[in-house]
Amino acid sequence: MPASITSYLRPEARLAPESGIVAVMNHGRGKEGLIPLWAGEGDLPTPDFITRAAMEALAAGETFYTWQRGIPELREALARYHRRHFGRDFAAEEFIVTGSGMQSIQLAIDAIAGAGDEIVYLSPAWPNLAAAAGVAGARPVPVHLDWSDNGWTCDIDKVAAAITPRTRALFVNTPSNPTGWTADIETLKALLSLAREKGIWIVADEIYSLFYYGGRRAPSFMDVMEPDDRILFVNSFSKNWAMTGWRVGWVKVHPDLQAVFENLIQYSTSGVAQFMQRGAVAALDQGDAFIASQVERAHQARDIVCRILGETGRARFSVPAGAFYLYFSIDGVTDVRQAAFDIVDQANVGLAPGTAFEEDGAGFFRICFHRRLDQVEESANRLATWIRNR
Repeated sequence: MPASITSYLRPEARLAPESGIVAVMNHGRGKEGLIPLWAGEGDLPTPDFITRAAMEALAAGETFYTWQRGIPELREALARYHRRHFGRDFAAEEFIVTGSGMQSIQLAIDAIAGAGDEIVYLSPAWPNLAAAAGVAGARPVPVHLDWSDNGWTCDIDKVAAAITPRTRALFVNTPSNPTGWTADIETLKALLSLAREKGIWIVADEIYSLFYYGGRRAPSFMDVMEPDDRILFVNSFSKNWAMTGWRVGWVKVHPDLQAVFENLIQYSTSGVAQFMQRGAVAALDQGDAFIASQVERAHQARDIVCRILGETGRARFSVPAGAFYLYFSIDGVTDVRQAAFDIVDQANVGLAPGTAFEEDGAGFFRICFHRRLDQVEESANRLATWIRNR
């Protein structure tokens, strides 16, 4: 029998894992009355002040090749946004516009790791980082956060033990998808000190820094770093401004890395459409009130879902400090992948199994509660009924 045509592909591409979230989505997609809490996005379309700016630019003919590192107006807007929210000066030369947060991560990996290298990351984690590292030929090395009734914590000694001579980077997502774990200043200082000691990079994914329920924003590596620290910040317009379908993001880098990252853009997408970047400028300059309203709604939604599931007496979780997910387990449920399909069929609620975020799933599920409050309450009640009936 002739070999399958797929056998001629690179093993790293051929063996890239299927998304455990997409499998459940495909099972429940189109089911009447289902409330979808599986994907990491809200339910609102992009606000008019953003889409209007993009449409005006499109109508004006801004459809040609443009600055590969991003139009100057957007990079200046990124500097202004960071000055407002992080309380220090930033220059436009620190920012590169990308075709999504995912591309930002891919560019960071391309810049610092390749075949035979290792990237240490904190688990449970959004699966795309590990998969992208694997496709690049690098080895993703998970370090599991500790979980107790007091919440999720990062054991610095465990992180240190995972670092080897092959380690090129430490990937830190805080606030975290899926757990909501949020590093405090002391943890960030300890991780940065460790990276300096070991001579490795930090890739900081702080996409949810404004979705933080303990203050104005979450602690950031920007609060503790020095200008020459080896930190790449990857980010996206998707979450803050309801722009998941736009596929626009950015990387914050040391100014000396501008040319390198511009080359990486050249050899991948060759830049982001100019009219889309005009929408992104509007998001940054006009969107703070929209973000604040979304964070407040997510805060209320978090409290609703935690209260209703907590009242079952069988759901185990830590109240998330940031992001807009609840990562929880259900007493007596071990096969979370099959249970996720059952919940779609029997409760008409879509959620993600923990197996999508860590190797064994540890009996967990993830809910995205960034939706209309009536839908959050209805879905939580449906899920609570399913739990009680088991």
